[in-house]
Amino acid sequence: MTKKREVEDSMVAEEASPKRQKVIERSSPSLPPIAFENPLLPLASYDDDDEDDEDDGRRGHTSEQVINNGGNKEQNGYSSDEEENEDDGRSQGKRNRAIEIRRDCPYLDTVNRQVLDFDFEKFCSVSLTNLNVYACLVCGKYFQGRGPKSHAYTHSLEAGHHVYINLQTEKVYCLPDGYEVIDPSLDDIIHVLNPRFNGEQVEQLDKSRQWSRALDGSDYLPGTVGLNNIKETDFVNVTIQSLMRVTPLRNFFLIPENYQHSRSPLVHRFGELTRKIWHARNFKGQVSPHEFLQAVMKASKKRFRIGAQSDPVEFMSWLLNTLHAELRTSKKGSSIIHRCFQGELEVVKEMHGRPIAEKRENGDAPNNGNGEDGRHGSHNISMESSRMPFLMLGLDLPPPPLFKDVMEKNIIPQVPLFNILKKFDGETVTEVVRPRIARMRYRVTKLPQYLILHMRRFTKNNFFMEKNPTLVNFPVKNLELKDYIPLQAPKENEKLRSKFDLIANIVHDGKPGEGSYRVFVQRKSEELWYEMQDLHVSETLPQMVALSEAYMQIYEQHQQ
Repeated sequence: MTKKREVEDSMVAEEASPKRQKVIERSSPSLPPIAFENPLLPLASYDDDDEDDEDDGRRGHTSEQVINNGGNKEQNGYSSDEEENEDDGRSQGKRNRAIEIRRDCPYLDTVNRQVLDFDFEKFCSVSLTNLNVYACLVCGKYFQGRGPKSHAYTHSLEAGHHVYINLQTEKVYCLPDGYEVIDPSLDDIIHVLNPRFNGEQVEQLDKSRQWSRALDGSDYLPGTVGLNNIKETDFVNVTIQSLMRVTPLRNFFLIPENYQHSRSPLVHRFGELTRKIWHARNFKGQVSPHEFLQAVMKASKKRFRIGAQSDPVEFMSWLLNTLHAELRTSKKGSSIIHRCFQGELEVVKEMHGRPIAEKRENGDAPNNGNGEDGRHGSHNISMESSRMPFLMLGLDLPPPPLFKDVMEKNIIPQVPLFNILKKFDGETVTEVVRPRIARMRYRVTKLPQYLILHMRRFTKNNFFMEKNPTLVNFPVKNLELKDYIPLQAPKENEKLRSKFDLIANIVHDGKPGEGSYRVFVQRKSEELWYEMQDLHVSETLPQMVALSEAYMQIYEQHQQ
């Protein structure tokens, strides 16, 4: 019996030998990896938590080893965080490691795509750390590490969930065995975790009319997906949906290599949100901007935060200026923000100085040379002219009537957009009180490619906030500015581009200081208009866009 068992064991070993290749020494770092190329890898905010790496300079290295079970001699090409021992304080320097690569994991059928959601912050659900976080592909929860004492390892033993993905490196592992899984069926999960676009795909976005289908069977349009209102964050949602219509800005943020030089978390979170909104292979038909909101709270020092309603005009102004500051490479450098939105104004400021004749202490005024006793002191009038850039133009609405009509209803006045645009014709005088009483005249000297207009509906006095309900009549297409604003003649071989089309219209509903925001946006591929309010997206008629209380608008310049 003993000899028979030895013969059987030797036969099993011989059958297993072609399936398992010998250990490949990881001696040359220049060998090509087989994992997905991740352009965001050097930009990720997750750090290595392998305690052994800190001792490399003092204790020296020993070679890392990879066991390949895929049939071809391929190198794994992973960084030094591949075997986490964050809970093991007894580690003494780098040890020999063997990472097995398999393509035949028996647990892939347990992966549940219905529960996967990568929109929220990548924090371990137990330790609340963002270092080396893995997502369980069976229940969707996040855990740290995969070493023998890590939370993911413990979860795999307690819950019987065996398939995990590293949220930084996008590699999939089977725990507690610890081998890496390479299978084409997991590619869709990797694309949802980190959507990717190439130049050709970006160019085709405005031409594609194809709908996408979520896992629950619902259809959605890439780029026209609802955004989750986490709590009083509709002012962020309408701003994001409006900026997604700005083609150069969208195309810039769809490719991470364009802003890999920036270390700002806000820039990278905005890029991630842009790619998720335009991704055609999402598991669900909406996107949650949770990570972006966390970056906004930190960058704005809680000026804009979850749970507190704010003004989309203020948020738009802050966001554009902050993104510009983080994207430019020098103090006077330009950015995609300024290339899209920056125009120029000529401002003429007329101020009245103090009277020359000042009353004396005894109340007698000196003789000013006119034979009068200084009752009409002469004033100095100073004129200042300057050029200043702008990202948006504020338009003043006429005051609403104070009285009600015969039916005891408030009269809601209407005003054409061209009437309030006269503020920028260089002749109309605008009275200002702060910082000094002055008369201002504005003239647009340079039009941006995308013009942002803001209707000043809200005024705040000492007691309450007041809303102006005046409706603004505006054209949806072919807004011709040169007929109402005197523009400078273009240079030689250049064409005067003064026609604009509306692409986004933000509306406020409800009482001042309360209420909610919604936005009308245009989808270029079909030239259809959609009304979007948080998760609700519905097609609407262009005539309905102009029947609302417009608060902020984005116009796109004709390029022909």
